[in-house]
Amino acid sequence: MGIKDTVEHREGVYDYVPLAEGRNACEWHVNFADPNLFVAYGSPLLAQDELQVLEHPALGALKEALGAARTPMLTTERGRPTPILVLGAERRCKVATDRSVDEGRPDGLYGQAFARATLETVRRATRRVEPPTVTNLIAMTAPSGGYGRYSASEVENILATAWSAFRAACVETARHAGTDCSVIVHTGFWGCGAFGGNRELMAMVQVIAARMAGVRQLVFHTFDRGGTAAFSKALCNIEQEFPTAEALPTRRLIEGIAGLGLVWGESDGN
Repeated sequence: MGIKDTVEHREGVYDYVPLAEGRNACEWHVNFADPNLFVAYGSPLLAQDELQVLEHPALGALKEALGAARTPMLTTERGRPTPILVLGAERRCKVATDRSVDEGRPDGLYGQAFARATLETVRRATRRVEPPTVTNLIAMTAPSGGYGRYSASEVENILATAWSAFRAACVETARHAGTDCSVIVHTGFWGCGAFGGNRELMAMVQVIAARMAGVRQLVFHTFDRGGTAAFSKALCNIEQEFPTAEALPTRRLIEGIAGLGLVWGESDGN
């Protein structure tokens, strides 16, 4: 089965509209997690992680309950990925983060702009989802603090994190809904905001990891036209350099990706 049969893109952010309605499939959305699960949900920040908790308030309650029970809440431990999966989180509201002068958010609400917004502006941007929809989440942390060309060890860590998270979703889906249930994963430019990851590389590795893990379909939300262009380059790299990536020896695949010479970007400050 080719890449085009298992991967598609949507130019925008998560809309949580079911792709598999009427099909025997389970959909998951990636949470771009901090190593400490939902660590900043109550802070003035509003990046992807915090926005997801804001729209799914049970996630904040989950963090508080796990903390009270002294249960580990780490998405990476001792340098190894420990992704956390959450089934059945209700999405209770939708918060508009786009720019709107008429609504009092000329700079939008994303990132640092949220901290500067008034309470009334946030209220106007928030709409109740009634009845609430249900979201399954994959919380996985991305590497941070890199610069220059990606090393083989960095690529290995990114691939291991994405593969283990996607594979866990496949295993959990089979346990919850049976082995005949297909897995659909929604993701985006994981680790490419505050952490400064390279969009092309992070998209490419996720596509490859999803195929290796047995994900039936990967839906990549590219945000805007620039994101779509970066995603298209990532798919071209796979088709030209790694058309059978899932069949390659893992070490050879990692060294091949590192050999492309892709470099870290810069943090967007959010």
